[in-house]
Parts: sequence; C-alpha cells; structure tokens
Amino acid sequence: MDIIVAIILGIVEGLTEYAPVSSTGHMIIVDDLLLKSKELLTPEAANTFKVVIQLGSILAVAIVFKDRILNLLGMKKNITETQKQGSRLSLAQIAVGLVPAAVLGFLFEDYIDEHLFSVHTVAIGLIAGAILMLVADWINKRKQTTDSVDKITYKQALGMGLFQCLALWPGFSRSGSTISGGVMLGLNHRASADFTFIMAIPIMMGASFLSLLKNWEFLSSDLLPFFIAGFISAFIVALFVVRFFLKLINRIKLVPFAIYRIILGMILVIFFL
Repeated sequence: MDIIVAIILGIVEGLTEYAPVSSTGHMIIVDDLLLKSKELLTPEAANTFKVVIQLGSILAVAIVFKDRILNLLGMKKNITETQKQGSRLSLAQIAVGLVPAAVLGFLFEDYIDEHLFSVHTVAIGLIAGAILMLVADWINKRKQTTDSVDKITYKQALGMGLFQCLALWPGFSRSGSTISGGVMLGLNHRASADFTFIMAIPIMMGASFLSLLKNWEFLSSDLLPFFIAGFISAFIVALFVVRFFLKLINRIKLVPFAIYRIILGMILVIFFL
C-alpha cells in the first residue's frame, strides 16, 4: 500500500507540474485530504519525498527540451550557422525571467511554508489564477502575438518573471501564472509555454536541490523504494503530459484549464471549507 501511495502521488505530480492547474495545490488536496502520506512518513521525510518526485518532473521536461538546452549552453554539435542565427533565446533572457521569483521565494520561504499551505489558500489560488487565465486569453485575442520563443524580448522575459511570482501562492500555478503573463505581453501560447518550461528547469532544480540538501538526513534506505516509485511515476507521466500539452496549447488555449480550476476551487469551498 505504501508503494501505491507513492505511485499515486508521483502521477499527480507528473500530471499537474507543467499543466496550468497547480501541482502544489493538487498535492495538498490529494495528500492531505485523501492519502495522508504524513501518516506513513515523518513531516521532514514527506517534504523530502515531494522534492524527489518534483525532480522526476524536472528530468522529464529537460529531456523534452534537451536540444534547446544544449544549444543554450553551447554544447550542441552539428548545428549550422543558419540554425544559430534562428535560435536567439539566450541564457541572459532566462536569468532575467528567474530573478523576481527567486528573490521573493528566498525572502518569504518560511512565511509561505508556515501560512499558505492549506486547502483554504489553494481554493483561493485556483479561482484567482483561473480569472487571470481568462483575462489573459481575452487580452491575447486583441494583441499581435510573438509566435516563437526565439523572438522573446528582455521586457517580455522580465514581465513573465514578475508574473511567475504569483505562483509563490499555492494554487496559482507556476505555468498558469507565467503562460498567462506571456500571452498578455504579446507571445502566443506555445511561445509562452516554451519559455515557461525552459525557465522552470533551473529555478525548480535549484529549489529542489537546496531542499534536498537540507533534508538529506531523512533519506533513509528503508524509504528508498517509496521514493524511487514516486520519482519514476512522476517522470513517466510528466514526459507524456509536457509533450501532449505543447502540441495542444495553441489550439485549446487557457480557457479549458481555467474552467477546471474554477470547478475544483468551488468544490473545495463547498465541501471542505
């Protein structure tokens, strides 16, 4: 049963980490209200487990964007001069997008952990984030859109970084906030999603490794099967979800996700609050 709980939590993480529905919110709902994994693990081990399965999702998106990452790092071989000129996304633009959320997250990490991880705050974040997504789609219809992540400007990168700060509130969703910001700033949905996912790799990896180092002592050998099961299920599911999402996002846009978030948020308000 312990392994089944780990697999279910890994699946939830893989399904929701990069879809604009809030993985943190869903983990709080599924774990705290349904699975109660904290009864199987100490609070410190439970937090470490969430970091481990998040690393599975990060690995999945890194594989999807491996060519882009190698190109950014100057490590991609057999690339033509035309391809180099066409690929104008830079590490500097990604860094500009990362700074706002990284600074705020560092300053308010303890406050967020102590006061914002509850079903109440998730319900607020889900509904508020859904409204933001509906507004973003409405604004995007009236704007000329940038159709490739290679055409993103520093102003747009910084703007998306500022929108990413909203995701510090559980339930808002990192991808939901950042993609919404991108389309409001003139990118189409696919370009905004590409930049969101690429930008997520270093910030999530950094936060995950810091958390892992802080809780390393709780990674005992008897917990390894539990952790490995969660990591593998999160990785496999996220790999499929990211590829599927990127193929569809320009067609379906954000409205279906916003509707789902509003329904889920209202269910939490009615039945649990």
